[in-house]
Amino acid sequence: MRIMLFLATNLAVILVASFTLRLLGVDSYLAQQGINYGSLLAFAAVFGFAGAIISLLISKPMAKWSTKARVIDTPRTPAERWLVDTVADLAKRAGIGMPEVAIFPATQSNAFATGWNKNDSLVAVSEGLLHRFNKDEIRAVLGHEIGHVANGDMITLALIQGVVNTFVIFASRVIGSFVDRVVFKNENGHGIAFFVVSIIAEIVLGILASTIVFWFSRRREFRADIAGAQLAGTGAMISALARLKQESEVPDQMPDTLQAFGINRGARSGLSAMFMTHPPLEDRIAALQNARI
Repeated sequence: MRIMLFLATNLAVILVASFTLRLLGVDSYLAQQGINYGSLLAFAAVFGFAGAIISLLISKPMAKWSTKARVIDTPRTPAERWLVDTVADLAKRAGIGMPEVAIFPATQSNAFATGWNKNDSLVAVSEGLLHRFNKDEIRAVLGHEIGHVANGDMITLALIQGVVNTFVIFASRVIGSFVDRVVFKNENGHGIAFFVVSIIAEIVLGILASTIVFWFSRRREFRADIAGAQLAGTGAMISALARLKQESEVPDQMPDTLQAFGINRGARSGLSAMFMTHPPLEDRIAALQNARI
């Protein structure tokens, strides 16, 4: 969930920035000067990393808003008190600041962590997970999410996304210029073809380049599982993953479009496997069983 929210926010920021720059005439100015690849690359890097950093900085409020998460400022029930105390204990053991703790309305088992640094993060769990998982399994899920925070995954993700954005912005404008000049024979600045083609290329390349982010996400899941096992116990972490696997195999419990705890039902192959944010559950369970923790 945190990956999809981050990518959606990043794409929105980049597209808004692109339209704004066009309205302000920045692209037209660059066209009048002729394409200078060094200047274009610098321009792409500035706005590419700016988009990723802005997405990172607003990741918490965006996550709260989009999931309708309720932050537990003052626990209302013993279950909420246990949840806050458990997160506090795990955060202390992981060496990070106390995250905000939230619950969001969802019947499916789900959880995520986000935030711009280790000491200003958010850990949220779904109502469904709290109702169906036992305390050891919930603690393992929380350990997994706190592992993402402690490992600095969101910051590393933002840096990778900044590089990806730079490539997308640079390549889309080169493609737009090529089509405008070679196909539409426009020799006087850039015409409408440049703007239309570069926007389309930006969207298409952004989607394709996101496979790099998805690959990074899949690799970091194994590290977060190890963190969850270290904080809550290997048996509890494996039990939590096994329960998620069991739920994912029930058609009415978890639809194909759902990513619960970042889970996709079953293993995929080919192109679809490149767009998975998480490895298959059986691979994660096997990795934990073979790990020396």
